[in-house]
Amino acid sequence: MAYSETVAERLRAAFADRPGVTEKRMFGGVAFLDRGNLCCGVVGERLMARVGPEGYDDALARPHAREMDFTGRPLRGMVYVDPPGFAADGDLRGWLDLCLAFTTELPEK
Repeated sequence: MAYSETVAERLRAAFADRPGVTEKRMFGGVAFLDRGNLCCGVVGERLMARVGPEGYDDALARPHAREMDFTGRPLRGMVYVDPPGFAADGDLRGWLDLCLAFTTELPEK
């Protein structure tokens, strides 16, 4: 599956000054890892956001967010965000802040 290089570039720019963030192809798209932990990514045109189990319900309540059902079953703690939900830079930053709030609490891999 192809992924939006435009969205990937926005994520690269957002993480440019953050040490420990790496990029890896996975889930048929591209993922960004924070100190080795999956943080977020791009699948098709959608943002894939890892918000963790405690942030999951709140994330799903946000506009344009839905369950990440990559395997056919929802992956609790992960959501897809459709493009209108992160079109503005501030909205994208908000999603990345949620993701990083979760991943910074995880041990480095």
